[in-house]
Amino acid sequence: MPSEAVHDSNVLSTALAEKNWKEMDYRQELKRNITNVDELSRYLPLTAEEKNDIRQIEQIHPIIIPRYYLSLIDPQDKDDPIRRLCVPDAQEMIVAGGMGDTTQDPYGDDKHDKGNGVLHKYDYTALVVTSEYCAMYCRHCFRKRMVGLTNDKTVKNFHKAAEYIADHPEITNVVMSGGDPLMLPTKILKKMLDSLRDIPHLNHVRIGSRVPVSYPIRLFDDELIEVLKDFNSAKTLFVPTHFNHPREITSVSTEAVKRLRDVGVTVNNQAVLLAGVNDNVKTLRDLMNGLLRIGVNPYYLYQCMPVARVRHHFQVPLKKGVDLVDEARRYFDGYAKRFKFIIAHDIGKLEICGRIGNKLVLKQLHARHGRDEEISRLLVRELTETGGWLDDLPEASL
Repeated sequence: MPSEAVHDSNVLSTALAEKNWKEMDYRQELKRNITNVDELSRYLPLTAEEKNDIRQIEQIHPIIIPRYYLSLIDPQDKDDPIRRLCVPDAQEMIVAGGMGDTTQDPYGDDKHDKGNGVLHKYDYTALVVTSEYCAMYCRHCFRKRMVGLTNDKTVKNFHKAAEYIADHPEITNVVMSGGDPLMLPTKILKKMLDSLRDIPHLNHVRIGSRVPVSYPIRLFDDELIEVLKDFNSAKTLFVPTHFNHPREITSVSTEAVKRLRDVGVTVNNQAVLLAGVNDNVKTLRDLMNGLLRIGVNPYYLYQCMPVARVRHHFQVPLKKGVDLVDEARRYFDGYAKRFKFIIAHDIGKLEICGRIGNKLVLKQLHARHGRDEEISRLLVRELTETGGWLDDLPEASL
């Protein structure tokens, strides 16, 4: 790439790093999101080959990168972990290979789709896909087949979704998911929350959002914070968020989290173990300890799912992953140790407890509707060098 272009990208990246993101109007800043390779090349030095690869990928999986998140990247580091999370890579074209099979729907969403955005996999939890839009399209997303793309999987009428939830008294909690619910207009989000407020058998509501990480600007909107405060006064509200790397913990994201905590919202973190991002002891240690420092509870560390156009460049083999997590736990105090290393499988959520020799031990935490006998069962699998998913590992016994 010409040196002048590299110089220009350095200047622009420096300018981004100096911006006061807390003072930005989130609506106006959204219009400046990076949405194609030509815009991206103004901020990052890209070779002709990289540009060509990205143009091919964006035809299948769109690009959206907020300028705030772009400012976290070291533009001269091709292997920068923040870059890996948001910038398309040629490996996204791989749909089969040495890691094993991939799938469009590893969590079995389609099997539990009740229509109108409602997924009812576990008796006590209803998940509502509120939107296909996010402030940023993460390259490792397990709903890559739908996020940013027109589809029929999202909610059309939230009141109908609320009626389904009200008609099923076994549902004790609702997860508002997507896409990203916090990127909905505040008035629409308020109407959705209001429709859940008076359902007596709901104990709490969760709003799954990466906004505190990728677009914390949104949380400096006082109207949004007031809506969340008001709902939380009536029914307990949690925000599960998604920090994957300690460099995502910035002064801006810290202040955004504080604004949630100041109105009584509990913030939990659900990270994913990702190759080239956080698959080393130091990064996991700094991530979990950094989260506790800003008042975010480490909750889950997910094994990367075998998602098409994700698995082959992000999934860490389980044999490496279980040892890595066990080693990292040595550096955590009691609160940091509370997170669970999880496989979110079609059969339910499985905790990866550890290994004995070459045997991987898992415990099932949640099971599909009608499979109550599977809850709390232990599973044992034989580890292989490359196996990254439950289905890759032969059954075994201790």
